[in-house]
Amino acid sequence: MPVPARSPVIVGSGIAGLYVALRARELGLAPTILTKSGIDESNTRYAQGGIAAAIGPDDSVELHRIDTIRAGAGIVDPAAATRLTSEAPARIADLVRYGVPFDTTEGRISLGREAAHSRPRILHAGGDATGLRIEETLRARVLEAGIDVRERTRLRALRPAGRGGVVAVVTRASGGAAEEIAGRPVVLATGGTGSLYRQSSNPAIATGEGVAIAFRAGALVTDMEFIQFHPTTFARAGAPRFLITEALRGEGAVLRNAAGERFMPRYDPAAELAPRDIVCRAIEQELRRTGTSEVFLDATAIPRERLLARFPTVCRFLAEQGLDPSKDRVPVSPVAHYMIGGVTTDLEGRTSVPGLWACGEVASTGVHGANRMGSNSLLEGLVFGEHVARQLAHPSPGGPASPPRTLQLPRVVGRGRDGGVRCFREVGEVLWNDVGIVRDRAGLEAAVRRLSEWELQGEPSRRDDLPHPAANAALTAGLVARAALAREESRGAHYRTDFPRPSRRWRCHQGILQVDRRA
Repeated sequence: MPVPARSPVIVGSGIAGLYVALRARELGLAPTILTKSGIDESNTRYAQGGIAAAIGPDDSVELHRIDTIRAGAGIVDPAAATRLTSEAPARIADLVRYGVPFDTTEGRISLGREAAHSRPRILHAGGDATGLRIEETLRARVLEAGIDVRERTRLRALRPAGRGGVVAVVTRASGGAAEEIAGRPVVLATGGTGSLYRQSSNPAIATGEGVAIAFRAGALVTDMEFIQFHPTTFARAGAPRFLITEALRGEGAVLRNAAGERFMPRYDPAAELAPRDIVCRAIEQELRRTGTSEVFLDATAIPRERLLARFPTVCRFLAEQGLDPSKDRVPVSPVAHYMIGGVTTDLEGRTSVPGLWACGEVASTGVHGANRMGSNSLLEGLVFGEHVARQLAHPSPGGPASPPRTLQLPRVVGRGRDGGVRCFREVGEVLWNDVGIVRDRAGLEAAVRRLSEWELQGEPSRRDDLPHPAANAALTAGLVARAALAREESRGAHYRTDFPRPSRRWRCHQGILQVDRRA
């Protein structure tokens, strides 16, 4: 029996994919979730900080909007920020309806504060296990609803189909021939690209494949140069790069250098609560100045009982490392964390490819500008995911406009070498060394050259004649490097020593589009 045309294929099982699937089912559709790992593996489950919404008595949607725009360093799309912040309370109500166990105090949802937020508006669940609790709850609702979930199924390509649709080409980890899924709308919710960097807070599955696959299919991508680094991950040789949530600084923890000096007030009036790009660059400067490999997060002024109650995941990890944050300073340093840009969408989640939607970290809505404000990312997946679900139920024409500056790249024709682990390792080194927190022309040009070799050379690695995942990783990394090379200024998460100040000419988004110059 043919599959109904209104049965969307949702690629990814983080907060965006799970939420779109649930809402699509409630709107009368029959979605299928594809995920290249298990349904429970995504960036969402590792999100410690929380989710932002203006629900406090001294807060307002307008204040949340102002903070979001201010943090975005001049290029936040105001309409996107308005949508994100105005719809946040309703999306929190959805999570409560689904059963997310948000932390409460005397019967009311507890609210914390993080960097760049002017009010306490961060909701948590299980202290610093917010992402995990949300993921567990949404996953349980998906399974209870009987939504079709295909685990260990990898999206390999998107191909044009008749009447403005796409064909999704997938393969299973268990082997077998590639399968084509046609006649169904496709939603990319594949997450970010953080694990491509040598040092990252992301799980290994966050390789940015969704961006590369969409780009190969002709989709416009935007703002790829803006990769956000998280200032505080555990830094000890041989230990995991465990993220130490920003909420600790919101509770009063401070950063100290190797000499024990608190240094952030020298770099920004907001000190430890400055936007993440400022904190990361300040740490980088302190590391260079002192010749050390880490700074220290000092939470010893916070009562031990509060640390244990508020940050159980962090405290448990640190105990395994022989540290007690109520007594010991914690060694930290920045790592790659979040992809701000991605596949370009309009406010309804429509991409430039008919039949293809995107939401969550893989999408570029313009809501984060050049520097995402903490705890807006989980919220983005919900708010824009709601509109994607509504579009799936009641489609309407539309799509994103091209930014004023759009690079045109020749069509990628290579399939990529089967470099496997070696390719991923090399991509990670190139990104970390030359497309990191601090950049310059020489490093970016070298990165583009090296990554191009992995994008274009070699024969198909499988008989299915599809791009190898390693080639997609190199392509996504190459888009980051090319965008960073083209943007000749410093803005938000993008900092160049050869162009150290923002430029009025560059107060705009930057797109990249593939064109066939043989035509």
